Amino acid sequence: MRPLARDRSAEIQDASPAKLYATLVGGVLVIAGIAGFFYSASFGGPGEVDDVFGLFGVNGWHNLFHILTGALGLFLAGFAARRYAFWLGVVYLGIALWGFVLGSGESILGFFPVNTEDNLLHLALGLLGVAAALGTPKERREPSAPTERPLNAAKA
Repeated sequence: MRPLARDRSAEIQDASPAKLYATLVGGVLVIAGIAGFFYSASFGGPGEVDDVFGLFGVNGWHNLFHILTGALGLFLAGFAARRYAFWLGVVYLGIALWGFVLGSGESILGFFPVNTEDNLLHLALGLLGVAAALGTPKERREPSAPTERPLNAAKA
């Protein structure tokens, strides 16, 4: 006997670009944030900045931001992945633009360190997030069919 197959539309919805983005980017951001604390756990302004893999300048605030945004993605992946991908993409595009304007070696708001490599990574995350959101169709909520009463049903 064949196992019950899931509804095809549910399978498609589960495999959306936004859900993949929320899950994959969310997980990577959490891991990167945790790993960043091994390089710099300073919460100064911008405090002690150290380069992860010799490329990405981080401090405690930067790491915490990555952990929070990543955890949010993992949480929202099941029911609001499209919104998460779009808005995180917009936020990261803004951070990238702000970082490019400030220049390498500076800090956003005085405590988020940025450099050219960070800016390029933020730009890529932003573009991918917006693309994943736009590549995922909006959910259609179809009205539920009214339940029919049997013709001979007794009135209560």
